[in-house]
Amino acid sequence: MNMNILISNLTNPVLLFFILGIFATIVKSDLEIPAASAKFISLYLLFSIGFKGGQELVHSGINDQIIITLLIALAFSVLVPFYVFYLLRLKLNVFDSGAVASAYGSVSAVTFISAASFLEMNNTVFGGHMVAAMALMEAPAIVVGMILIRKYDKENSETGSLKTVLHDAFTNGSVLMILGSLAIGIIADSKQAEGIKPFTSDIFKGFLAIFLLEMGMVAAKRFKAFTKYGWFVSLFSIIIPLINGSIAVLVTTFGNIEVGNRFMLAILAASASYIAVPAAMRLAAPKADPGLYIPMALGLTFPFNITIGMPLYWLLIQAFPGTH
Repeated sequence: MNMNILISNLTNPVLLFFILGIFATIVKSDLEIPAASAKFISLYLLFSIGFKGGQELVHSGINDQIIITLLIALAFSVLVPFYVFYLLRLKLNVFDSGAVASAYGSVSAVTFISAASFLEMNNTVFGGHMVAAMALMEAPAIVVGMILIRKYDKENSETGSLKTVLHDAFTNGSVLMILGSLAIGIIADSKQAEGIKPFTSDIFKGFLAIFLLEMGMVAAKRFKAFTKYGWFVSLFSIIIPLINGSIAVLVTTFGNIEVGNRFMLAILAASASYIAVPAAMRLAAPKADPGLYIPMALGLTFPFNITIGMPLYWLLIQAFPGTH
């Protein structure tokens, strides 16, 4: 049974396109997704998942389970950067530690979308409020990382102001798209929303496959520049997500939380941001090395989560069924 879940996930066409992207880079192929097309697909995926989440949130309403889930998500976003920062300070400088801490406290929308595909494959639903949980986890981790950098940076000369970082965190394109689409999904009339359902649902997996093809190529290229940092950060990029995801599974055994929502929360806790955080850290920590925190999140943590992590968290949830 365990091996069947792993094989099923590894043979998912969406994941196989990600592997094809890595292979294309390794063999130095001229295969390329135009930057404008990749950006459009990224915005489309965020729009689709946000809009559908908003619609589902309206239908499900607000209850104790939703409130508990959102509070757990917020707690992870605030607490993870703290312990990640202090662990990394054993090997890295203040700026790199703060940037990586923010990345691992924040979330990856693409990992979330891949997890949604995994649940669909396993005939399991998740609540629309999980989109809100994802959006909620973006900004707090960035702010915590910046506060830690400001606290331990003796010069404080190149660290952006709190107001600037907050503005950048909330107006970042990916964050704004997911928040805006979520809000529109909540406001939009359900009958009118049916008119764009083919666009938000039917072609979703095809676009996701092409996007992950491009992500595979990017991840392989980023990983080459990352090797100079040695084994510590490589192991860190796998062990920390594993710890965070497992803790989320254990925490959600309480609170009467549905299986699909527990899985999504584990994925959010385990994921790391490689879009919103780098954009914010350009202002908050210009001395931090993007050649470190982007490859950690995109080159190692992201592939680990969508290949090994998702089936592993799923099995843990079956082993710890919770109170529901």
